[in-house]
Amino acid sequence: MRFRLRHPRAFAQRLRQEARRSPRDVENYLDANAAQWEALAEADPHDAADILEELGPDAASDLLETLAGDQAGPVLEEMRTELAAEVFDELDTADRSRLLASVDTDTAADILGVLDDGDRQELLSLLPRSSADEIRRLLLYAPDSAGGLMTTDVASLPAGMTTGEAIERLRQMHQELDDLSYVYVVDDGGILVGVVSFRDLVFARPGTGLDEAMIPDPMAVTPETDREAVAELTQRYNLFGLPVIDHEGRLIGMVPNEAVIEAIRREASEDFAIAVGAGVEETVFSPVHRSVRMRLPWLAVNMVLALVVVVVIDSQTSLIEQFGTLAALMPVVAQLGGNSGAQSLAVVIRALASDQLPSSRVWSILARQAAVGALNGIPMALLAGVVGAVFGGADFAVIMAVATMANLTLASFAGAGIPLALRALGQDPALASNIFLTLLTDTVGFGGFLLVASMLL
Repeated sequence: MRFRLRHPRAFAQRLRQEARRSPRDVENYLDANAAQWEALAEADPHDAADILEELGPDAASDLLETLAGDQAGPVLEEMRTELAAEVFDELDTADRSRLLASVDTDTAADILGVLDDGDRQELLSLLPRSSADEIRRLLLYAPDSAGGLMTTDVASLPAGMTTGEAIERLRQMHQELDDLSYVYVVDDGGILVGVVSFRDLVFARPGTGLDEAMIPDPMAVTPETDREAVAELTQRYNLFGLPVIDHEGRLIGMVPNEAVIEAIRREASEDFAIAVGAGVEETVFSPVHRSVRMRLPWLAVNMVLALVVVVVIDSQTSLIEQFGTLAALMPVVAQLGGNSGAQSLAVVIRALASDQLPSSRVWSILARQAAVGALNGIPMALLAGVVGAVFGGADFAVIMAVATMANLTLASFAGAGIPLALRALGQDPALASNIFLTLLTDTVGFGGFLLVASMLL
């Protein structure tokens, strides 16, 4: 008799919390209570996947191996791609092939896309030809495109059906399809001609034709469409899914809502990573050599740009030697400017990422950010002046106040202007923006500070 959990969700959450504190204890518990683990995986694959993600790859692979294919597949589909690939590295070829055959083709393509090319080709050769060809086709699309996000398991019906016939056909298809939010209507050549929501389909009169119940010419994208455009269309038109068509208009898949949400999350995290010069595709699970390869070029660029600051400071060496207090106060001005610029940078990049900043408003945005920097600069200049007076006297108070006011104003303007300038040049607005901002605020912070000092001392 199979073990049944009375409250699987609560049990899973307790196990997940315990796994964060002591993964080995949870691993040993599940090994010793295989019936509970199988019941949990069957009751809620998502919770089971959460537990596996808290364990090491060795333990996760061992537990996954104990599940039957109809249980292991749904659990693997709920795991994050990078972690699922790590688990795959711990499995033998037979288990890999078994698990790949038990998941959707889009999930299989996501996992295989992370693996090395040799492992990928070996696994594809073990799959049925139809599945392997489908996965190879999905692997052709970039991960950040509609083709990379879409699933080919989509509800599509011919236009000549009635709504009653359509519902009966969907009853036969429901075990093969996870998402029935929309039913897409195609002609005899497979070309997308309309869409009808499942709700409208249910409430339509049985004799009504699909061509009467559907919305004609629905919003659709091609496989090459960037995920930003996919997310924008989905949000703008409040869609639960977006059909993907080829260049002849034939329906080939659909980007489900959960994929759009994941795309938005990834886009935001990548923009943050790019802004500080980290790799676009880098995650905390990336191999060390790949992370080094993606970060090193931007560190080298940062080193070269830092030489500008070195030259500025070196030109005033005699002044610094004469007034040693300047060396102690300079970093304060640069740091304040850096923080102010980073605030404006974050606001503008966020607006650009969500497509909320039209080109016609660029100059008003720049003026607004400069005004914010100037108004913040007034109280900060007074505080900086107090610091200067304490450490160096009246002249140092004026130097600190003037340099702080100027740097905060310029830094806020630059924080907004750098990503906008990159967009105007056709580049990613987040492209190492923080590196260029740091160069500017340090140069103005140190250089402006020393310039004012040379005039007053």
